[in-house]
Amino acid sequence: MDTAPAQDPAQLTFRDAADADVPALVTLIESAYRGDSSRAGWTTEADILQGQRTDPDGVRQVLRASGSRMLVVEREGALIACCQLEHRGDAAYFGMFAVRPELQGAGLGKVIIAEAERTVREGWGVREMHMTVISVREELIAWYERRGYRRTGRLSPFPYGDERFGVPQRDDLAFELLVKDLA
Repeated sequence: MDTAPAQDPAQLTFRDAADADVPALVTLIESAYRGDSSRAGWTTEADILQGQRTDPDGVRQVLRASGSRMLVVEREGALIACCQLEHRGDAAYFGMFAVRPELQGAGLGKVIIAEAERTVREGWGVREMHMTVISVREELIAWYERRGYRRTGRLSPFPYGDERFGVPQRDDLAFELLVKDLA
């Protein structure tokens, strides 16, 4: 999904999310991962998970947690993407990455992840970025590998039975830890 020209970073505004952003963030995250709207992009989880990806309480927890921030990406004042950054000692965690489905595949994700990496390297002095990806998401994992992330083979269980994270459509889901050296 790297075939389209990269987005011009000068057109993008990055800022920390505020409580007033929560409803729009939930809508963005849901649209990128679940339901029919997510099928307009390539990051959909609609075939492996039904139900919600997050909710207002989940997003507020990210905003309010110590050492955590939600980076909002806007173009011409419109919310187009977001990601969670969490300081974890010598590493940062990257999560809740969402780009509006109709804007996916045009290079925007590359620009955002590079800015997230720069932000945590310069702001927190971390040496690694960590993330977890559902292990059956081969195309998405390959995209991250092209950005310099490596598979660790370290798996953690998917929270089956906890519908706050979705309703699995298959019984082989797990999260794999991906790591990138930022030094």
